[in-house]
Amino acid sequence: MNGQFPLGGRISGGRLATTLGDWRQSGSRRGAADLASAIELQVLDGRLPVGTRLPAERELADALGVSRTLVGAALDRLREHGLVASRQGAGSWITFPQGGRGLRLAPTDRLDLIDLSHASPPAVPALLPAFDAVRGVFAAELLDHGYHVRGLPVLRERIADRYTARGLPTSPEQVLITNGAQHALALVLRALVGPGDRVLLEQPCYPNTAGAIRAAHALSVPVAVDPHDGWDVPGIDAALRQAAPRLACLAVDFQNPTGHLLGAEDRERLGAALARARTPAVVDETLAELDLRDGAEPVPPLAAFARDWAITVGSAAKSYWGGLRLGWIRAQEDLIDRLAAARCTLDLGSPVLEQLALAELLADPEPALRARRTEIRGMRDALVAAMREHCPEWTFRVPDGGLSLWCRLPEPMSTRLSVAAANHGVLVAEGARFGVHGGLERWLRLPFSLPPGRLREAVRRLGVAAASVLSAAPAIETSAGAVT
Repeated sequence: MNGQFPLGGRISGGRLATTLGDWRQSGSRRGAADLASAIELQVLDGRLPVGTRLPAERELADALGVSRTLVGAALDRLREHGLVASRQGAGSWITFPQGGRGLRLAPTDRLDLIDLSHASPPAVPALLPAFDAVRGVFAAELLDHGYHVRGLPVLRERIADRYTARGLPTSPEQVLITNGAQHALALVLRALVGPGDRVLLEQPCYPNTAGAIRAAHALSVPVAVDPHDGWDVPGIDAALRQAAPRLACLAVDFQNPTGHLLGAEDRERLGAALARARTPAVVDETLAELDLRDGAEPVPPLAAFARDWAITVGSAAKSYWGGLRLGWIRAQEDLIDRLAAARCTLDLGSPVLEQLALAELLADPEPALRARRTEIRGMRDALVAAMREHCPEWTFRVPDGGLSLWCRLPEPMSTRLSVAAANHGVLVAEGARFGVHGGLERWLRLPFSLPPGRLREAVRRLGVAAASVLSAAPAIETSAGAVT
């Protein structure tokens, strides 16, 4: 993104001053270095997404109560490290140095390897009985051609009933069955987004969402999701107005990786903002059924507030099993027609047997989902207890649902820690993978999708790996070699 025109919104001098807080560390003699380091930390933490336009030097100097010379020197330092780009007439904005991206893996032949790079629990026990129950129906399907571009009617009807029960009246004609949520997103991008179009995306985000946007040759416009407070709905509203994206991609139900849940009032505000901007939003509900709150009132889907501006994507992967490879799109009927037509150039439908099994599970979904939530709640609590024992200096909020902890590390070392952890038999995805343009070196996602005993052992090894990283020689500044 270096040298390109910024795509994000603008942050005012006063707001940036508040975000930076008490940024002076070394007295007045190193003010420029301290200010540059404070801004860099906000970038690495994801609070200043790539593309954010910075206030003018004079405005920021006035807000911070320092000289314009000090602010200019700090920006010069950030430009040298590739964290800020400037253009005459356009001002300055946050960028990020280009570099390699990818998870570093340990040798996969290690027998005691613990994989924490995937947030995917094993199959629910009810899955095999569901396959047994539909054998007779499947035998009848063998006499037909087997192609169902929109999906089996019985499955579309039961998914529609599930949405209606959650407070979003839905007909089967508003549902398209896909080969998972990622396939659903690719279909929507194919139908609605062209090369060079802007797509609003959360920061941090699910890595495969950012990858799908890149594959569509579109440009991601990041909006920050605060690790503690969640979405800044007024900030999203401003970004919608300023960047004019063609599409937004949001996950407001136990967002991956932060685990945040957007409340009903904020959903209403967000839905109104999308309608005002006339920006459709793909809403990923992959984790919506994994609500671990005891007795809490369910939050209606975002589409109940955003109406036709929300294109809801769901999946069986986390609720039932990742290997089931079934998802769906819930949208207005004319868009479903467009998506079905676009699909025929990619594939001709989803597997029939798997659709029948999922329809069987959805005939009475609560028993299997209740058991799944109980299982995941136990794994979450085991991971939290292990973290407090073996990594007490790491901070995180305990999520009300989803499948992961979003952990703040004691220093920017996520990429180095992922390498060290692999050497100790634990695979983790470094924070940079969840950044729209990298960064997030102070963060690490830890899924709670393994048995409690495995989680405890994984965290013990992580604690040892983290100690080895912290005791090593002083690290090179992350701004000079960050993973993007």
